[in-house]
Amino acid sequence: MAGFRYHAVDAQGKLHKGVVETDSPRQVRASLRDQGLTAIEVESLTASASNASEPVKRRSRRRMAAAELSLLTRQFATLLGAGLTVEQTMNALIEQTESQFSRDVLAGVRGEVLAGQTLSRAMAQFPNVFPDLYRTLVNAGEQSGQLAQVMTRLADYTEARHALRMKVILALVYPAIVLCVAVGATAFLLTYVVPKVIEVFENTRQTLPLLTRAMIAASDFLRATGIYWLIGIVAGLWLFSRAIKQPALRMRWHSFVLRLPLIGRLTRGLNTARLASTLAILVGSRVPLLTALQAGVGVVNNLPMKRALEETERRVREGASLSRSIGSTKTFPPVMVHLIASGESSGKLDEMLDRVASTQTMEVENRVSVLTSLVGPLMILFMGGVVLLIVLAILQPIFEINQLVR
Repeated sequence: MAGFRYHAVDAQGKLHKGVVETDSPRQVRASLRDQGLTAIEVESLTASASNASEPVKRRSRRRMAAAELSLLTRQFATLLGAGLTVEQTMNALIEQTESQFSRDVLAGVRGEVLAGQTLSRAMAQFPNVFPDLYRTLVNAGEQSGQLAQVMTRLADYTEARHALRMKVILALVYPAIVLCVAVGATAFLLTYVVPKVIEVFENTRQTLPLLTRAMIAASDFLRATGIYWLIGIVAGLWLFSRAIKQPALRMRWHSFVLRLPLIGRLTRGLNTARLASTLAILVGSRVPLLTALQAGVGVVNNLPMKRALEETERRVREGASLSRSIGSTKTFPPVMVHLIASGESSGKLDEMLDRVASTQTMEVENRVSVLTSLVGPLMILFMGGVVLLIVLAILQPIFEINQLVR
């Protein structure tokens, strides 16, 4: 039997769509007629798979949104846990997914499964949608016969990772907005407000105070060169984005980021939490440690930490313990090394890795809160200081004029 996706209308003209399993399109149309429906379109999901695979492969840069993949994984785990087969689960997901791109991907995966492939191999046809870690866990669930449980853990993992990522992004958005507003307001005051006010004092022929003259000079300089500063900043950012793609420069930049007082610890903690949670779910799913480490390399974004993990994998392959191998790199937090050593000695490595992940996640969240609480007030103070200087520069000549009048 094969799978077919149909679109049909009833006597009132209402559209119905779904997926059925039968031997031929003719049987699909006959079944729809028995239900009082008129088939508009009947398409084989196997054919849909081949058609869907091509645009996905052509759009190699396109990925499924993290929130959408997280939701899809949770729905997949829920349906499998309810006792549905993989094919029935895929049918349900195809019917209820609103995104056309997601429907094409799911149809492609289902077509590969109907053709005899395992779920993990079917997902491998869409590597940009389902990363290596995702497919490794699905394969582990299939091998152990506990796909529903593994998908549940994978859903927890994707949701936690997405939530942490969103917390970091939202926490950094506020300081960025405050900084942009502060710079924009300062530029507006210096280029528009200050010149208008200073015109009042031009005809008085009095000697203006030093602060007022400095403010006038800053205003004239910004009005004359502001456009060039803007072009320079945009060009600098563009050149930096191009240069950072070079491996050597990217390595230097990432090493510099790790040495920064607050940002460095935040970057280290974020990558450590991501790695620990990845290793925890893989080891807990009985994936071999070397395979887990190979998957862990893919989730670490910082290049020095990635290189350290690759060195750890090499040492483990040579027979060293994980704790000694990862500790010799002196890149990851000491608490991670100690907890891994405890897990190896007690045989509860996955539990200790889970504890590392939760500890580092909590630390990252605390550091993000500290960063937000510091940067926001600092930007406000900076803006307040600039406004104060501008107000003093305007008021000082007025005070001097009043004294002369008296």
